[in-house]
Formats: sequence, structure tokens, C-alpha cells
Amino acid sequence: MDTASTADVGVIIVAAGTGSRTGSTELKQFRWVAGKPMLLHSVQRCMERSDVAVVIAVLPRSHAGDPPPWIFQCDVDRLLVSAGGRERGDSVYAGLTDLPPEVRIVVIHDAARPLMDAETLDRVIAVARTGSGAVAGVPMTDTLKRVNDADRVVETVDRAHLWRAQTPQAFPRDMIERAYADALAHGIRATDDAALCERLGMPVAIVRGSERAIKITEEADFARVEALALAPQ
Repeated sequence: MDTASTADVGVIIVAAGTGSRTGSTELKQFRWVAGKPMLLHSVQRCMERSDVAVVIAVLPRSHAGDPPPWIFQCDVDRLLVSAGGRERGDSVYAGLTDLPPEVRIVVIHDAARPLMDAETLDRVIAVARTGSGAVAGVPMTDTLKRVNDADRVVETVDRAHLWRAQTPQAFPRDMIERAYADALAHGIRATDDAALCERLGMPVAIVRGSERAIKITEEADFARVEALALAPQ
């Protein structure tokens, strides 16, 4: 549980994608899964913490001005809706520019991972408070094969020290703002936020995430999340 005496954490929940790979016309972040709309899982989880000053839900520009009414089933005094951009990084940057001045720690989370647990959130924030970036992740357990363009195996990759990165990720505010400003100035894109810090030599640690925190990408993933939500932990 959080122990901070002041609310100095800002959470940016990225929910501005189109979800085209699910094959549905409905935005996947608005679809119901495990008992509530996908995005609402993450908003409510973050608002359980007393040290969270604001949760910024970054929505598609077409919905930011008129968000779905269920999003207000939380502490509206700590909720802010922002309009996202074309790429994920554009949406994160939009959230960063909307952070209030009291925020010192920034958490970035993908709405497509609705089963974020409180313990993982605790761990990334605790590491960020030490001055380092923090990435939730799980160690690789499968054998890894590198293949060529013809799908022929060229080598077996040693999985030692390899992790699958997840969100949430957390950072000191000045670190992630500097990383995004530099990336914007140089036209750099990355698959996750920590990578932008890594390229500048900033410290980033990995902390244990959860196998339950899968990312909903395709239609079949909705059923997987439903099953995980019902399974005992």
C-alpha cells in the first residue's frame, strides 16, 4: 500500500488507440471485460491510492470532448480527460503536458492491460521514488528462436536476463519529461516509455509484474482476460 503523506503521483492511462486488430467496430478500451469497461479497471485501480493526485485518461480525439458516462464512476476531482494523438507516444506526451505542478512521480499505463494489480503499482512507484525509472515485467520462460526473412531458424537465443516488458511504468517527472522532449526533438519513436529514458543513459530498473496483466490485442484476448479475472490468485 502507498505510504506517501502527500498526493504527488500522476497517472497517464493511454486509451487513444483504435483497437483495429480486435476486428470490432467498438473501441476496445470501451468494451466490457471482467465486469466493467476495460478503461475503468485501470482508472479505479489507480484511484485506490491516496498518493495519486490525478489520473489522466488519454482518449481518441473524437471521444475526449464527450467521454462515455461510465468513466465518471470514480473520483471525478482527480480525473482529467485528454485528447490523444496519432501514435502512442503522442498520446503520452499529451498526458505529460496536462500534469498539474504538484506531480513528482509519473505512472504510465496502457488501458489494454485491465488486470493491473495493486502490488505491481506499489513496486514501480516505490522504485521511481528512488530516482530511477521502473518497468513492470515478467522473466522469459520459453525458448527463444531468432529467424530470418524466410522463417528459418538462425539461432537459439539465451533467455537468461530477458524479460517481457509490461505496464505500468513509473518515472521521476523530470526524467520522463526530459526523455520525451529529447525524443520529440529528434523524431524518435519507441515501443515503450522506458526505452526513451534508456537511450539517454538514464537508470531504469525492472520489477516483477504479473502473468495476469496480459495486453488485449486480438479478439481472443477478451476471453483470456475474463478467465484470468475469475481464476483464484
